[in-house]
Amino acid sequence: MPFTVLHVCMGNICRSPMAERLLVLAAAQRLGKIDPEAKLDELLASASAGTGGWHEGEEMNPPAARQITVRGGSTDGFAARKLTIAQLEGADLILTATADQSDYVHALVPGSDARTFVLGHLGRLLRELDLSALPPVGAGPESFAARATALVAAAHAHRGDDEPLPGDDLDDPWGRGDQTFQRIADDIDESVYALVDALWPGAPRPA
Repeated sequence: MPFTVLHVCMGNICRSPMAERLLVLAAAQRLGKIDPEAKLDELLASASAGTGGWHEGEEMNPPAARQITVRGGSTDGFAARKLTIAQLEGADLILTATADQSDYVHALVPGSDARTFVLGHLGRLLRELDLSALPPVGAGPESFAARATALVAAAHAHRGDDEPLPGDDLDDPWGRGDQTFQRIADDIDESVYALVDALWPGAPRPA
């Protein structure tokens, strides 16, 4: 199984879909610089769900979809999902849009705190980590999963009692204009690139 990242927000039509697809885009760009022959879907799976479930089966909110496509990503095949315990139990890393949603995840699956982070908080933590002690990047899913799992454990150990800051939360852009969605997508990009930088170090970001 690939290393699975689950993105969580409220409705699963704005923030978490953008995070799901922007992580795939960033990872594909990075992997293409390192090993063009590698298959991303054998290494990493990025999915999303919403705590509310009101929009289950719906397409992505149009301004969210625009932010993905304008950056070079794909919205193909997306349909909103309601968050389930099975999804949480199957995820290797859970990234929420807000601290409240992390609390919701902890309530649904006690013991999930070691692999659950507010996305913005994880981005900050990863920029502070010494990555030299992690398993090296190697070929194949097993090697990648070992590094990714060690990275999550290192981030959890590093945060200790460090709680997310209010600025780590992603604002809910629902019902707002493209400028707000662009700002939220920029914030997501900053954090997912921090994750990609830590997973596959050494290759330049695309211009």
